[in-house]
Amino acid sequence: MKKKKDTSEEEIIFEDMDDMEEAHGKDEKIKKLREELKACKVERQEYLDGWQRARADFANARKEEEKRRGEFVQFAKEGILHQILPVVDSFDMAMRGEAWKKVDETWRKGVEYIHQQMVSILEDNGLVAIEAFGKIFDPNEHSSIESVSVETSGKDNVVLEVVQKGYRMNGKVIRPAKVKIGKYVTD
Repeated sequence: MKKKKDTSEEEIIFEDMDDMEEAHGKDEKIKKLREELKACKVERQEYLDGWQRARADFANARKEEEKRRGEFVQFAKEGILHQILPVVDSFDMAMRGEAWKKVDETWRKGVEYIHQQMVSILEDNGLVAIEAFGKIFDPNEHSSIESVSVETSGKDNVVLEVVQKGYRMNGKVIRPAKVKIGKYVTD
């Protein structure tokens, strides 16, 4: 095969049929290689898309697992805190009434300090006492154990006494407050 430079363009002159077949074979090879390259690009894109989906699925699975783990920790905390609440109730009962006022002041301050430490630990773990005294009775937060007659309508359905504190953890009531409520009765 000879190449001849013309003034206007380059022209390929084939000396014999073999050269022409060789050039045609090269064109076929180039065409085949282009097709293979195109197929490789499609395959590469499929692999890339699959890898990206797998990566996103893995990230989502990791987030879901972290969420489940957090829920499990909350559930475990709630169980432990339920077991500790009777101890807090015992402190509360012990620190009420006349007998508590008669106890030696230094001993009383020490017990109050221990009680406050326990309450702080509970609060650090998301447990908060439900404020009930003087509030309107709410069956979502209070459990009425007794109705007490009251003489004014303003105290009807109002919490008059908290018998046992209720608690909320992260916005969820885990134990309603046991209360006595006022009941206005007209004669």
